[in-house]
Amino acid sequence: MIDKFLKYLECEAGASAHTVRAYGSDLRAWCGFAGGEPDLDSVSLDSLRAWLVHMAASGASPRSMRRRVQSLRALYAWAMRHHGLRHNPAAELMSARLPRSLPDFIRPDETAAVLDAAVDPDDFDAMREHAVLLMLYATGMRASELIGLLDACVDTSRGELKVRGKRGKERIIPFGDEMRRMVEQYRAVRDRTVGFTPYHFFVRPGGEQLYYGLLNRIVHGALDGAVHSRRRSPHVMRHSFATDMLNNGADINAVQRLLGHASLATTQVYTHLSYRDLQNNYQLAHPRAKIK
Repeated sequence: MIDKFLKYLECEAGASAHTVRAYGSDLRAWCGFAGGEPDLDSVSLDSLRAWLVHMAASGASPRSMRRRVQSLRALYAWAMRHHGLRHNPAAELMSARLPRSLPDFIRPDETAAVLDAAVDPDDFDAMREHAVLLMLYATGMRASELIGLLDACVDTSRGELKVRGKRGKERIIPFGDEMRRMVEQYRAVRDRTVGFTPYHFFVRPGGEQLYYGLLNRIVHGALDGAVHSRRRSPHVMRHSFATDMLNNGADINAVQRLLGHASLATTQVYTHLSYRDLQNNYQLAHPRAKIK
């Protein structure tokens, strides 16, 4: 049943590969605790609560526990809708409350130092690293969107690219002259290295598509030692894109569309980052702010 659910997510619901992997990992962890895949009809609320207690005792974070509850709920909701299951004990599970936290981002001066570093246009690995970093920061796209980006969807003549986001939704993202030049240089060294024009924009030397672990290593290696952010993942570049756009006067609705957020509330977290910068500047600069 779980394999059918994951296949549904992948082939019909249009979920990203990362989402399918996460759901699969969560549900297999549940099966491991239960000693095998349980019959969904026979699972009780008490047995699911016992799994939560086990996770908490094992040191699982509230975020991990919350995600696993969501995975169970999604499995049961699908089984009720498509396989006539009559009860959903996962619906009564209480999700762990998460502490409110602001996303990590990279300071603009640090981003500029990383992106302005000299790159050998004949070095495939160096050009790919630079192209990955610039595209993540210049477009705000998700890691899964960058991995799945097709070469035919990057149009330098129009200065725009087309990405397929969550639930298969497509959107157009514009880009400027700096990225246009980068795309042309990267394509030149990529096609020479691979020996042909590949289907995907970002590839390995043999023409194979990137995968998340490799993308994460590329970004982490480029940012390590160069930025103060605690996290150095592809998603931090997306956070930095949104924060810098809003700090420089972009309309929040435009940023929402560029990021591909379904809800404006998801984008509004970056306004809190902007306000925090405003507070810090006020505290440092205004003479009356320091009087106690």
